[in-house]
Amino acid sequence: MALNTSAETPLPVGEVSRLIGGWIDRLGAVWVEGQITQLSRRPGAGVVFLTLRDPSYDISVSVTCFRQVFDDVAEVVSEGARVVVLAKPEWYAPRGQLSLRAAEIRPVGVGELLARLEQLKKSLAAEGLFAPERKKALPFLPQLVGLVCGRASAAERDVLENARHRWPAVRFEVRNVAVQGVHAVPQVVQAVKELDENDDVDVIIVARGGGSVEDLLPFSDEQLVRTVAACRTPVVSAIGHEPDNPLLDHVADVRASTPTDAAKKVVPDVGEEYERVRLLRDRARRCVEGFIQREERGLAQALARPSIEDPHRMIDERADHVAALVERSRRTLGHLLDRADSELTHTHARVVALSPAATLKRGYAVLQKADGHVVRDPEEVTADEVLRARVSEGEFSVRVDV
Repeated sequence: MALNTSAETPLPVGEVSRLIGGWIDRLGAVWVEGQITQLSRRPGAGVVFLTLRDPSYDISVSVTCFRQVFDDVAEVVSEGARVVVLAKPEWYAPRGQLSLRAAEIRPVGVGELLARLEQLKKSLAAEGLFAPERKKALPFLPQLVGLVCGRASAAERDVLENARHRWPAVRFEVRNVAVQGVHAVPQVVQAVKELDENDDVDVIIVARGGGSVEDLLPFSDEQLVRTVAACRTPVVSAIGHEPDNPLLDHVADVRASTPTDAAKKVVPDVGEEYERVRLLRDRARRCVEGFIQREERGLAQALARPSIEDPHRMIDERADHVAALVERSRRTLGHLLDRADSELTHTHARVVALSPAATLKRGYAVLQKADGHVVRDPEEVTADEVLRARVSEGEFSVRVDV
């Protein structure tokens, strides 16, 4: 309920605490799941104090219970264990502190944890977080590798030593975090986010050595899985050993069986690359040499051809042939001209022999009337008619005498 207060009519701290306690008392009992981070069992004390923490978030709450409640699970529950608690919220007014009063504590068994993980795995897979098409390829030669691992851990040593042995020039940006326990998830998530925001980091490796199912639970946390899925930088998961399979392996872009395998997948081997370059260089040399040899053989064959070896030979042969044709043409044309000249001479002689002028030269004359008509018959003229007589050397007039 809202309270009517003001700066002039404030409520005392005790009244506020009492009201908060009254509201909390109205809350019923709830089942709460978390991980025990602190456990206090004082000898002779009838109350056990513990802190219950959410592994995915930096949130914890104090829990108290009677000794007989805790004694029922004392043999299987210790710090770091995951439990389910039936508790009622309580408000301690003098200190203004909220806590839970546990009426029942149940340990979360491995089988139940695995069943929950399997259910979470199916849910995340349905969202497409594990889809192969969303996974990014690793760079061929990363200039800066981000490494998230435990401080002074075997995983850190394996990754650094193997990577620098393979490629001595590789650089690392290391983030040492808790890799198990209640602080693991928030620290790993923060480290991954920091490395992903660094533009110089080309790939991120999240590495941890082997461990029990409980030890590897932080790497199956939903918050961490979603953080890795949202990374723009390729992420390599190197958690545990070959049989271990946390959810981080499914969402990461590449899964390595061990931290050593992660170093091999991320960093190329300088010796292998030198050998590959040598093989490619030899192959390129052989290809170039083969090409040059083929071109040289083709050039030699081309130069061996008569047209290339003696380029004027064909011209000389054609010149002789052309000269012979010209000479033959000249002879043929000469023969044709001679024959035409002979025929022309004979034709001219015949024409001259048959021409009227030649007849006139032999003493003949042509008589023509005044109108120019040639007289061919004596009946065509009359007595005393004047005709024109045409002879070889000229013409004159004559009179007909009958």
